[in-house]
Amino acid sequence: MYDLPTVLTAFGLTLFAGLATGIGGLIAVMKNNPGRRFMAGALGFSTGVMLYVSFMEILPKAFEELTVAWGERGGSWGAVAAFFVGIGVIALIDRLVPEPINPHERGIGEDPQKAAQRRRMMKMGMFTAGAIAIHNFPEGFATFIAGLEDLTVAVPVAVAIAIHNIPEGVAVAVPIRQATGSRLRAFTWSTVSGLAEPAGALIGFALLMPFLGPATLGLSFATIAGIMVFICLDELLPTAVSTGRHHTAIYGLIAGMGVMAASLLLMM
Repeated sequence: MYDLPTVLTAFGLTLFAGLATGIGGLIAVMKNNPGRRFMAGALGFSTGVMLYVSFMEILPKAFEELTVAWGERGGSWGAVAAFFVGIGVIALIDRLVPEPINPHERGIGEDPQKAAQRRRMMKMGMFTAGAIAIHNFPEGFATFIAGLEDLTVAVPVAVAIAIHNIPEGVAVAVPIRQATGSRLRAFTWSTVSGLAEPAGALIGFALLMPFLGPATLGLSFATIAGIMVFICLDELLPTAVSTGRHHTAIYGLIAGMGVMAASLLLMM
């Protein structure tokens, strides 16, 4: 069993990561025009953070936990399998969610003036919020579990997911603001879409608590690493490059890796 301070700390990290969509919403409503350079840099930075933390922190932790549960050979195979299962799961979700409302499909970086010309802008914004919530649900559970077991893993995971959520908040807020003219409504919906993360933490924990152990933790870590890597390579980085600011996106990616590397070293 976990004591109350540990549970509250883990939940606080998850809530922090989820509410970062509200930061994106705030940026979208405060800026007259979040330009292509900003979007390329933000998405590239998020990609660098997520790739670095996935390969250097989350996946090694999965190998460690599964080795304890199944031995070195079995644990290694299990971690690799769970990693690719995570990739398969998020790829399937992306295939099932229609492209026009998928928050991870290209288009997040396009000019808001062009986005304003799209038909039924409000409906698209609401669907985007719903699709982001679906994507955020398993992220919240993974962050919460990490917070229960090891803060040195949980903090960088929460930071990585929070950075990743900021441009998603922009994706929700921009069409809703263009459709309604209301900055408050745009900010509210971008924030609400991130609440799926703490919801995923609580629901996932309630359902899986009887099964928690090294094997469950290891599989969870490896799966979320696969999910994060897929999002980076299939969605975030291509979207950043599609803004036309290729070098800005790559510089942002490198900066994201550097920031995350420094943060991990400072926590040692």
